[in-house]
Amino acid sequence: MRFSSFAPKFSGAIAGLTLAAVAATAFAAGSFIDAAVADKARPAADTERDAARKPAEMLKFSGVKPGDTVIELLPGGGYFTRLFSKAVGPKGVVYAAVPPAGPEDAQVKGAAAIVADPNYSNVKMIQMTPDGYASVKGADILWTSQNYHDLYLTRVKLDTAAYDKLLFSAIKPGGVLIVVDHVAAAGSPVVATADALHRIDPAAAKAALVAAGFVYVGESKVLANPADDHTKNVFDPAIRGHTDQFAYKFRRP
Repeated sequence: MRFSSFAPKFSGAIAGLTLAAVAATAFAAGSFIDAAVADKARPAADTERDAARKPAEMLKFSGVKPGDTVIELLPGGGYFTRLFSKAVGPKGVVYAAVPPAGPEDAQVKGAAAIVADPNYSNVKMIQMTPDGYASVKGADILWTSQNYHDLYLTRVKLDTAAYDKLLFSAIKPGGVLIVVDHVAAAGSPVVATADALHRIDPAAAKAALVAAGFVYVGESKVLANPADDHTKNVFDPAIRGHTDQFAYKFRRP
């Protein structure tokens, strides 16, 4: 009997195995992300914000997987720090990058509390300085949520072009940068808008990061809110927690 007579069955079996492998991979990816969101150690203050912050969708957009090294720039209260900690698992690590400030700084206090929590033993704190980033030796993902505009605040007095290049160097080749932030009106002056509204024009953020060497990959629109007219300070009770936000992914070549 010729081999060709087996070909249809053989090809069908291979196709079935391939589809099964793809399905298993997708299930596994969904499982560890779902488990991170369902983590019982997450504080109520975090879980109450899930409807607005869409954690499962955002983790999937980041491409995070078990074993990854993640740097979170300006983690605030640690909403995403805890999620990434569970998503990367015991073989991964999450670095909370905070300002080189004293222990009473809000960012430092928030990160220190998570580092001290045994539920998140793979979280470490670093300073958002060249030495701090160099200690990581290359991240798979650098993530910042609702805080990229802070780099432009007048009181921060930061050379943002140089700092974007520092972020570039903190990521391993092929790694990604995810920037999630509050949308400002197109053409808004970056510094003045950051100071007054805590927002940034998405096009300005994209242009700055591409200039630093990043390749723009794409965006997620799950945090978009067309009802936000982009004129209010993000802490205004009328819009707080419901701002129009962009989520951009960049890759280091």
